[in-house]
Amino acid sequence: MPRIITKTAINMVGEIIERLSRQHGPFIWKQRLEPVEELVTTILSQNTTDTNAARAFQSLIGKFGSLEEVAVARVEDIEISINVSGLARQKAVYIKEALNRIIEHQGDLSLGFLQDFPLEEAKSWLTSILGVGKKTAAVTLCFAFGMPAMAVDTHVYRVTKRLGLIKDNTTIDRAHDLLEQMVPPEKVYSLHVSLITHGRKTCKALRPLCDSCTLADICPIGKAKNIRSCTER
Repeated sequence: MPRIITKTAINMVGEIIERLSRQHGPFIWKQRLEPVEELVTTILSQNTTDTNAARAFQSLIGKFGSLEEVAVARVEDIEISINVSGLARQKAVYIKEALNRIIEHQGDLSLGFLQDFPLEEAKSWLTSILGVGKKTAAVTLCFAFGMPAMAVDTHVYRVTKRLGLIKDNTTIDRAHDLLEQMVPPEKVYSLHVSLITHGRKTCKALRPLCDSCTLADICPIGKAKNIRSCTER
């Protein structure tokens, strides 16, 4: 049964975006890569850092010259060139599959047609590719096209659970849909980037900096720490 998104949750999301934008922003969308490059880089980023993914992409292009050449390369050769990203064999298969699927559909390496699709149809097309899950599809659509697809990485997942926006037992796949419903389409990018920034700088995995958190007064964990601190004085 679908969860009903309350006005309280929607209002809280608005407050979160406003506060984090003041502290870390503004968060203004700008295309960072061409769509196919974004897709490949996002596949490379699975289970590794953005730095390693960028290094692997540069290595890939350095070896093959273009993604068109990657599409016709042997999986074994792709694997060697992206080794720095980790899970290289698996990712090499995914990248080759994705590139060939796009070429089969379009006749060339272009994802521009997705811009004309409704959001759910664009997501569905991308996730039908081997190795492309909800996060990879959402990142590609959001960052390459500015479409309101909510991508949930480890930072977003952790921070939104701590804030109580999603329940602790919510799966990461379900979190994509729930969070996307809580925010106006034009604010999806801002929410995604602000939560990642907050997760990296303040709401860290092991030692969250609750004392200096701009969201502490609306966060169940921050409130609990403040109450405990007061009672210990």
